[in-house]
Amino acid sequence: MSFAELNLAPPILKAIAACGYAAPTPVQKQAIPPALAGHDLIATAQTGTGKTAAFVLPSLQLLGKPSPGNSRGPRILVLTPTRELANQVTDAVRSYGKFMRVRSGAILGGMPYREQLQLLAKPVDLIVATPGRLIDHLERGRLNLSRLELLILDEADRMLDMGFSEDVDKIAGLAPAGRQTMMFTATLDETMARLAGRLLREPVRIEVAGKKMTLDQIEQRLHVADNLQHKHMMLQRLITDTDLTRAIIFSATKRDADVIARDLAAQGHSAAALHGDMTQYARNRVITALRRGKVRLLVATDVAARGLDVTGISHVINFDLPKCAEDYVHRIGRTGRAGASGIAVSFASLNDLDYLQRIERLIGQTLPQHVIPGLEPVRQLVRPARTAGKRSTAGKGRPTPAKGRDYRKESDSRESNTRFRKWGAPKTQHAVTVEYRSRSARGQRQEA
Repeated sequence: MSFAELNLAPPILKAIAACGYAAPTPVQKQAIPPALAGHDLIATAQTGTGKTAAFVLPSLQLLGKPSPGNSRGPRILVLTPTRELANQVTDAVRSYGKFMRVRSGAILGGMPYREQLQLLAKPVDLIVATPGRLIDHLERGRLNLSRLELLILDEADRMLDMGFSEDVDKIAGLAPAGRQTMMFTATLDETMARLAGRLLREPVRIEVAGKKMTLDQIEQRLHVADNLQHKHMMLQRLITDTDLTRAIIFSATKRDADVIARDLAAQGHSAAALHGDMTQYARNRVITALRRGKVRLLVATDVAARGLDVTGISHVINFDLPKCAEDYVHRIGRTGRAGASGIAVSFASLNDLDYLQRIERLIGQTLPQHVIPGLEPVRQLVRPARTAGKRSTAGKGRPTPAKGRDYRKESDSRESNTRFRKWGAPKTQHAVTVEYRSRSARGQRQEA
C-alpha cells in the first residue's frame, strides 16, 4: 500500500515524498482510514512504529476543510505527557504540513508565557500541549475549546502514570461533546480502558505488535551488580568501549542523574544530565548538544524514555532498572532506530529481581547475563523456577509501584541520599570515586 491509496490530500502527499517515505507503516495503514472517516480511535502501538504520523496526517487532512466555527480556539488539540514528545509532534506537524497554511503552536510547561500568550492571541488551528500548562491557560480564560473538532491523546498511558488523569478529564470536559477523539497508548490495562470508556464513543480498536519489532535489532545484556560501587565500576569500564559512540544512561532519580553526569564529566567525559527539574531551554540545549555530537553520554531519568528521537544512539545503559516494565521497552527503544543496530545494557542486583522478572515476562525472553573481566559479581542472580499454576514469590513484600503518582510535585527521592550515606559520603557530595577490591574482599567497601 502507498500513501496515495490512503486518499490523503496532494499537499500532504508532496510533504511525505519530500521526507523520503515510500509506504505507510502498519499502524498508519490501520489508523489513518478510520481517522479520516471521523471515527473515534484507540490504538496500541509502541514507540518507533510511526504512530505520530498516524494521527498528524489525518489532522492535517481535517485542517484542509473549512472550519465550522468562528472562534479563535484550536480545531485540533494534541496532548502529550512530556515536553520532548510535544516538540517531536510539533516538528512532525511542520514537516508534513509544509505545503499547507497551518497555524500551529505548542503550549508547554517550563517555557516563558510571553510566546504562548502571543500564540493564543491569534487564530490557531492546531495546538500541541502538555496538560499542566494547558490547564493553566484554560483556567485563566486565555484559551477556548468550543471550536475543537479533534482531541488526540498521545502516550496516554504515560500521562496517567504521571498523574495527569484529572487534567485530561477536565480538558475533555471543556471540549464539545461531538468532537472526534483518538487515543494512542503503548499499553491497555483496566485504567486505560476506563479512560477510553469516558472519552471515546464506539472507538475503532487497533493493535500493532510493535514490541518485537522494536527489540529485534537491539542486543540486550544483563550485568549483575553487587552494590552501587560495583555499578559505578562497570559503568566506567563500559563507557571506555570504542564502539560506544553515543549513549543514554538511565537513572532512577533526578538527583542520581545529576550526580552521575557530574562524576563522568569530572573524569573527562562529555556528559550531561536530562531530567524534569531542568527548564525547557536547558533541556533543549542538552538535546541539541547530543544530536550534534557535543555530548557523548546523556544521563537521564525516564523523561527521555519517550519522545526523545535522536539518531546514532549506539548504547542504552540502565544504571537503574525501571519499576514499570513497559518503560524498559521505551528506554531501550532509544537505540536501534531507523534500521540501525544497538546495544542495551542493564544493571541488576538481588533487590531488582522482581522488576527484572516483570521486564522478562513483558518482552517474552530472559535477558542473557554478561560479565566484565575483573568485575565479576560475588553473588549470582538466581531466578526462581516458574511453576505452573503458581505465581513467583520473588520480591514478595516489596511495595508495588503506585500508579497515578503526580511526578510534577514529586520531590527528589530519598533513595539517592540513602545510597551515598551507605558509603560514608556526606549528603552534599556530588561525585564518588571508588576503588573496587579483589573478589576476596568485595564484601567490604573502600573509598578513595
